[in-house]
Amino acid sequence: MELVLERCTIRPCDWTMLNRWQTTRTIARSELGVRDLFPHPYTIRDAQEFLQRTISEGSAMKFCIELEGAAVGGIGVHPGEDVHRHTATVGYWLGEEFWGRGIMTEAVTVVTDFCFGNFPLRRISAEVFANNPASARVLEKAGFTLEGCLKNDVLKDGKLLDSLLYARTR
Repeated sequence: MELVLERCTIRPCDWTMLNRWQTTRTIARSELGVRDLFPHPYTIRDAQEFLQRTISEGSAMKFCIELEGAAVGGIGVHPGEDVHRHTATVGYWLGEEFWGRGIMTEAVTVVTDFCFGNFPLRRISAEVFANNPASARVLEKAGFTLEGCLKNDVLKDGKLLDSLLYARTR
């Protein structure tokens, strides 16, 4: 699957993502709201291991965000299991130099639409750290609705933070 959009192209993850691994190093900073699974500092080995895992899993719901022939970000939709098999969560990142251009809003919107149209999902949710209003705004612009604030939900870099829970349903 490859989707050519106005601002970027969405495509499956592959080894060409490694040419932008440096971009991801800034993303792991705590104030940017990524999980601890995204290490800091982010090394070329971390990028290789992530891509090896993604490619070997053959996930149909992990995507590269490409701009001008280079990978600049990623977006993944993670399906639920058991009684939550009709749901999924979405997570995303974008290189800092590409913020503020509407790229992530466009990507989240299109990938969410794609997953609703191609998988038996009824709900896709996302949690963002409450101190990351830009990410919350991405979700709002992509049609997600704020469902609540999860108090003291995450521990990041020794700080207890709230999370905001957003969801989009069909």
